[in-house]
Amino acid sequence: MAGEDRNDRSVSDLLKQLSEQTQTLVRDEIQLALLELKHKGKKAGLGAGLFGASGMIALFGVATLIAALVLALATAVDAWLAALIVAVVLLGLAGLLALTGKREIEDAMPPAPQEAIESTKEDVEAVKEHVAHRTDPGGHHPTETTVPR
Repeated sequence: MAGEDRNDRSVSDLLKQLSEQTQTLVRDEIQLALLELKHKGKKAGLGAGLFGASGMIALFGVATLIAALVLALATAVDAWLAALIVAVVLLGLAGLLALTGKREIEDAMPPAPQEAIESTKEDVEAVKEHVAHRTDPGGHHPTETTVPR
């Protein structure tokens, strides 16, 4: 009878420890997911800002091209050539910003916390493997669950 109490206590202690470790694991996984979402949100915001900036610069480029056309029609060769050069530089900058913004948004996708999901899947698999190794093929609990005091 005393031996059964000792086994019950060790199983009870193991279950308590499992519960505590599971709670810690869940808290850590949630924290990882929050950090990952925060990082991806920043990347998406930066990408959107760069796209917005590229649109504004493209607008100025188009305005400058229009000014260049007006000056060309006015036959002021030096002035329209200068306006054309400025327009080409602005449009080139807009293209560069657009490509950079696209890359930032692609880095932030998908918005789901992929690392946290993968980590959780690995944790579940590790627990399943551990449980599978702790029971024999007949489904009986092994005697190793007794923790010596």
